[in-house]
Amino acid sequence: MKNTEAKKKKTEEVMPEEITEQNIEEEETEKETTEDLPEEEKAASDETEKTEEEKKDPKDSKIEELNDKVMRQMAEFDNFRKRTEKEKEQMFEVGAKSIIEKILPIIDNFERALEMAGSKEDEKQDPFMDGMEMVYRQLMDELEKAGVTPIDAVGKDFDPEFHNAVMQEEGEEDQSGKVIRELQKGYMYRDSVVRHSMVCVGQ
Repeated sequence: MKNTEAKKKKTEEVMPEEITEQNIEEEETEKETTEDLPEEEKAASDETEKTEEEKKDPKDSKIEELNDKVMRQMAEFDNFRKRTEKEKEQMFEVGAKSIIEKILPIIDNFERALEMAGSKEDEKQDPFMDGMEMVYRQLMDELEKAGVTPIDAVGKDFDPEFHNAVMQEEGEEDQSGKVIRELQKGYMYRDSVVRHSMVCVGQ
């Protein structure tokens, strides 16, 4: 009987301590859980803020759109400028060719007059013809500066891109297919032909 009461008493003395320790552990666990929750909520809040920051602001989207539009317009304007300059150069070249074509007959007449004067011995020292020759040379110098050059024809292989064959003549064996006489001088403006050389080609 005494043993039973002693065990009961011992049990009653031990149980409160165990319960107390268990309660302390539970409280600490609850405390840790309670302390962890705000950090998780804070982390979730930070992620939400990051997501919101990563989202494009409507103003930024509008700025990007306007920048893209400006870049496109600048590219279109640059293409327009280049195209306009090219067209202007082509128009200038066409206009220059038209003027040169009108000047060439005058040059032909100069050359005929000088050739006729050179064939007469008594007119070689004529001051008037000397003046004509000076004017002719000055004209040719200015045309050359502008890019007008005569086509070299005599002795060259016949080339339909530069020569216009109006007749053929019997020539030496090495003259076959070559220009043996130039009937009218041809001219080029820069890299294009203004007037083809009128030539006689050897057979």
